[in-house]
Amino acid sequence: MPNYRRAFVPGGCWFFTVNLLERQKSLLVEHIESLRDAVAATRMGHPFTIDAFVVLPDHVHAVWTLPPGDHDFSTRWRLIKSRFARALPKQERLSAVRVARNERGQRRFWEHLIRDEADYARHVEYCYINPLKHGLVTRVRDWPHSSFHRDVGAGLFPEDWAGDGETSGDFGERR
Repeated sequence: MPNYRRAFVPGGCWFFTVNLLERQKSLLVEHIESLRDAVAATRMGHPFTIDAFVVLPDHVHAVWTLPPGDHDFSTRWRLIKSRFARALPKQERLSAVRVARNERGQRRFWEHLIRDEADYARHVEYCYINPLKHGLVTRVRDWPHSSFHRDVGAGLFPEDWAGDGETSGDFGERR
């Protein structure tokens, strides 16, 4: 088993990618309310700021900032994923190992510690342009499952923002 190295910076800001175990499914958007409920319940007991969040059919991208003195993003993702999985009908095929562990869904996620303002802006923009990148919409504003709409309302982005459509870097997605 690989030995993952994670940065633990109290009060830090991270970009995350979380994929469904079965990438051909679209459970995240089909059960968006269950996902929202899982995030809200987790934030009540383990607060964090959602700087950006986009939900696609089979994966999520997010930028979070944790409270000062707190570095435990892993527990937050574990709680979100387990709450979401419990809310879903049991339809997936589980391996014997997963049955023995009473485990459903994806175990891991990919994270990147945000280094500076330019890195932050690049990752927030990547979240927002991702539905366009995957061909789900032709304009960023047309994707309903994104905090882009919140940021437009706050005056942080114009409604017709679409970036340049070109993204570079390793964002934890399979190509």
